[in-house]
Amino acid sequence: MKDSEILMNPNELVRFLKKDPADFTKEDITRFCEENGIEMVNFRYAAEDGKLKTLNFVISSKEHLDTILSDGERVDGSNLFSFIEAGSSDLYVIPRYRTAFVSPFAEVPTLEFLCSFYDSDGKPLESAPEYVLRKADEEFTRRTGYTFKALGELEYYVISPRDDLYPGRDQKGYHSAEPFVKFADLRDEAMLLVARAGGRIKYGHSEVGCFYNDDTYYEQHEIEFLPMPVEQAVEQLIVAKWVLRMLGNQYGVEISFAPKITVGKAGSGLHFHMLVEKDGRNLLVEEGRLSPLARKMIAGILDASDALTAFGNTIPTSYLRLVPHQEAPTTVCWGDRNRSVVVRVPLGWIGADSMTHDANPGENGLTPNRPSKQTFEYRVADGSADPYLIVSALIVAALRGTGMPGALEAAENLYVSGNIFRPEFKERLAEFRQLPASCVESAEALEAKRAIFEENGIFPAGMIDSRIATLKAFDDRGLSERLYGNNDAIRELVEEFLHVA
Repeated sequence: MKDSEILMNPNELVRFLKKDPADFTKEDITRFCEENGIEMVNFRYAAEDGKLKTLNFVISSKEHLDTILSDGERVDGSNLFSFIEAGSSDLYVIPRYRTAFVSPFAEVPTLEFLCSFYDSDGKPLESAPEYVLRKADEEFTRRTGYTFKALGELEYYVISPRDDLYPGRDQKGYHSAEPFVKFADLRDEAMLLVARAGGRIKYGHSEVGCFYNDDTYYEQHEIEFLPMPVEQAVEQLIVAKWVLRMLGNQYGVEISFAPKITVGKAGSGLHFHMLVEKDGRNLLVEEGRLSPLARKMIAGILDASDALTAFGNTIPTSYLRLVPHQEAPTTVCWGDRNRSVVVRVPLGWIGADSMTHDANPGENGLTPNRPSKQTFEYRVADGSADPYLIVSALIVAALRGTGMPGALEAAENLYVSGNIFRPEFKERLAEFRQLPASCVESAEALEAKRAIFEENGIFPAGMIDSRIATLKAFDDRGLSERLYGNNDAIRELVEEFLHVA
């Protein structure tokens, strides 16, 4: 880590210890606690419902702190995961030192850690979401020699009492500025707190969704992160959701990551951008265009796209967002800069080195030989996803694509240019597969393609069984059609799933 990165790093531990979080040791943590008056330690861990759980410790001595950091603690796994039986439910939770951050909400100085689950033999819990991601990441690197990186786009609604001063325009909230957007200050505060917790944020802005419903105001925002190794990419999403909800509680408003708030208004997605690196070089670009490796990975994701919804779109209201002729995708295809496809290739600054000089004639342009920013974006997932599992599934699908026979031809056949809903695309569009339209259909797709995810033991069979059973239990086939025009039933369903994951 460069000195400049340490001096400007928002994380207090990084500045104090003057080292990269990946290098934090138990001794480092202990010294920070001693010299900064830390009185409490919180263990945080995501359970099956995707929400952070908490175990609190009051530090009574240096020896006590050493025990907490060395041994972790026991928890009841049967109350965290449905696949663990009460008769043998004890699990260990062990803190990951690199995730340490000072709590921005505790009344006394408190250090927070994200934790990993271990079984009675001290082995990583095979079905723990964070371990599934670790296995997927390690398998990708083992087989390719490359580093997989990702970033999330976290969309959410702020729900508050109606305020008619400087009213926003219905469904016209994209990149609005104050005073026509009411909760930019909450978003800005969240971004700062997430950065202090170790998150690497790209930017934040208001999103399209902006509307009134009787005495209630709904305002949509997005926080987008920078590309990170996948475990850190998911951890910053998990922490960001917690921070936003905590701030919402302080502001007296609700924060919802639900995929759909009401029919006819913009839903919230959880898009993931991906790239692959070797020795710091982005391998998605070759000779100024998308590389064969990137197209093979996209082909693998598209081939498994129906089953991927079992990890990324896990509640009935997910399929009120995934409806035809909206920005959210329903047709299995990909394209450049197209927001209605499963995989989008956004602008990547390729061949655009003169813009800075044009806007600022005194400057020479962008830094030469800078790493490419090119990514490709999976646009289907939403806030009901367990980020650990959907990113794991994307890695598995992309890796499969790298060795899939006919992958480049498949990518070529599934490529579309421009608006896929234009009349001239009608016949071709009919040839493409459609994504599932319900949790039940998603479960059926996973059932048919479970071998993709179970290969090499990445996703345990029991986890797949549990996911299929959970999705089928919603019994929601044809739900969108059944609910059409029934606003009361839609409102009731939305309320049920307002605070997912």
